[in-house]
Amino acid sequence: MVHVLRAADRPPSKSRTIRFEGDGYGTGISFFSVDNDPGQGPGLHVHPYAETWIVKSGRARVVAGDEVIEVGPNDIAVVPGGVPHKFTNIGPGRLEIVCIHAAGTMVQENLE
Repeated sequence: MVHVLRAADRPPSKSRTIRFEGDGYGTGISFFSVDNDPGQGPGLHVHPYAETWIVKSGRARVVAGDEVIEVGPNDIAVVPGGVPHKFTNIGPGRLEIVCIHAAGTMVQENLE
C-alpha cells in the first residue's frame, strides 16, 4: 500500500517546516523538511543515530562536535549518531534543507 500525506490534510503549523515520522507508515526513516529565514535554526542537540542533511536552497553554518562548516545548494552533510550538532541559516535568503533521521521515530536530546 502506498501512503500519501497530502499537504491539505496536514494540520496547520506555525512554521513552514514539515515533520514526518516514518514508523506509522512502515518506514524506518523520519525527516524535517525545513524552510526558515536568516538567523533561524535548531539549537544544539544530539540523536543516537545518524542525521543526513540535503540543502535544497540557501546557505547554512553547521556545527557538529568541534567542526564548523558551511553548506549550500545540493550539498549533503552527514553527522554520526551521538555527535552534538546544529545549523543556522546564514542568509541572505531562506534556507530549505531536508534533515533525514535514520530512525522511524525521532529521538532528540536538546543541549541548549
